[in-house]
Order: sequence, then C-alpha cells, then structure tokens
Amino acid sequence: MATRPLTTLKTARRSRFAMRWYSWLLLVIVAAYGLAFAMHWDNRGVLWVREQFKSPAERQASVWLPDYRAVIDAKPLPGMEKDEASDLAYDPQTKTLFSVMGKNPFLVELTLQGDVLRKMPLVGWSNPEGVTVLGNGLLAIVDERSHLITIVKVDADTRELNIANFPKYDLGPSKDQNKAFEGVTWDSSNQQLMLGEERPPALFAWKGDGKVLTGDKVKLASHALDMRNLSALAIDPRTGHMLVLSADSHLLLELDKKGEQVSFIALLGGLNGLRNTIPRAEGVAMDEAGTLYMVSEPNLFYRFEKHK
Repeated sequence: MATRPLTTLKTARRSRFAMRWYSWLLLVIVAAYGLAFAMHWDNRGVLWVREQFKSPAERQASVWLPDYRAVIDAKPLPGMEKDEASDLAYDPQTKTLFSVMGKNPFLVELTLQGDVLRKMPLVGWSNPEGVTVLGNGLLAIVDERSHLITIVKVDADTRELNIANFPKYDLGPSKDQNKAFEGVTWDSSNQQLMLGEERPPALFAWKGDGKVLTGDKVKLASHALDMRNLSALAIDPRTGHMLVLSADSHLLLELDKKGEQVSFIALLGGLNGLRNTIPRAEGVAMDEAGTLYMVSEPNLFYRFEKHK
C-alpha cells in the first residue's frame, strides 16, 4: 500500500490552514466594511480629515462640535423611566428647556441642569416626537404617528394641554409612514419651521411668522445627511447653523447655512467626556451661550459645554 511522504502531508495541512486563514480574513474584512458602511464610518472619516484643514477663524465662526465635553452625563429624569424622552427645545425667555415624552404623551419643563419643574399631560396626542419653541409662549409639537404639527400656548399656569384647543397642520404622507417626521426646530432668522423626516433622513422647510404656518412644506437638499436616521434638529442662535441628531448613528452633525457639513461629535462612551455611549439620543437643543443639551431614551439628560 502506497503512503504519502511526510513532507507532502505537511504541505497539504499548511495549504488547508492557509486557505482557512485567508477565508476568515476575507470574512472579517467584508463584515467590517459592511458595518462601516451601515454606520457611515467612511463618511465620518472623510469629515474628520476635512476638519483638520479648518482654520482657527473657520472654527471660531462655527459651533465646532469637537470642542464640546459632557458636564452632565446621563442624569436620570425622575419618574420617566417608561415614558421615552423624545425631543428637547430651549426657551430663551424662560431660560428653561421643554421636552416631550413619546410613549406616555406629556410635555415636561426642565431647568438647564435637568431638574424637572412641571409635567403637562398632552391630551389627544398619540406619539409626540418633536418640540420646538416659537417664542412668546408658543411651541410647535410634532406627532409622528398622526402626521400633525400642533401649535400650542404654554404659560406659567399651564398644567395640561388638549390638542382640540389648538391649530393643527397636516404633514402629509411619508415614504415610511412608521418612520415619519420626528425632528423640528424654529429658524427665527428665516421665519420658517425646519422639519426632519426620520428615515430616510430628509429636511423640509415650512414658512410662517411664529404663530401661523403659510403655504406648504418644501423639501430641501439633504445630501449632507450621512446618517442612518434623523432623530432631532436644533438651530444655533449665534451662527444660524443647524444641528442634526441621529440616534442610530450615535452622531450629532453640524451643517452650515448652505446645508454643508462643518463638524460632528460621536456620542460614544470614552469620547467627549461621556462615560458610556448615549443609548438612544432623541433630542438636542442649544442656548444663546452655546451650551448644548440632549435627552436620550428612556429618561436621560445630558449637558455639554465647549472647552477650548
């Protein structure tokens, strides 16, 4: 009976091992590329490189998110563990924040330190996901499930809001009815409401005077929205730049007035003063001093300040 030489057996084993090794390496590369593509890490890498070429003057003229650090990190909003914080807005008149809870609809007013001042049930809303301050006690609330914007009046004596008592505007159908309009912010400089569709991410503008909306919403160029979903919007009152939040991408992106990317911050543990990754960032706001605020599901509050 013929036997194979020992050297031939060793060569065959090495060959099979090499094939297995290269197969595993190829599998890892394909998986890594797929993950990077899904998370838009390639886009973040390009933007990071571009950031390195920004001059000090350009950085000074922007929000410049890389300089921000968390000073309040994952502070729980008491009694709201099952309510799902869905958005956040800053009121320059009261110097407070307003947030909507999506699962059990109510509006909550917070201090700038994330302390609860009052809770106001939202009667008639089914899934409030967005809120913005229009001024003079007026707020706009977006209901993602009903595809409605409602403009409400809130004063110091408000304890409850009933949707039947306020004007409503139909947002119309979305490409994905279950992932519809979620982000909203008031652009006072241009007298328009900015709206964000969750998936696929898209931006819209709706003209108004801060009390009444006129005409219809207009879709804007959204090529800069390199993110998996759009969770919330905010306007920096100093520069007019827009902040776009993505819970799925763990990302906050700064866009200039032309809609072009300027800077970003990754909402991951170990970065920018965060102990842990923000679980699901759903709301963002910025005040006139440039302080940044966020809320995350289920009931977490964050405050970021700029450290030069």
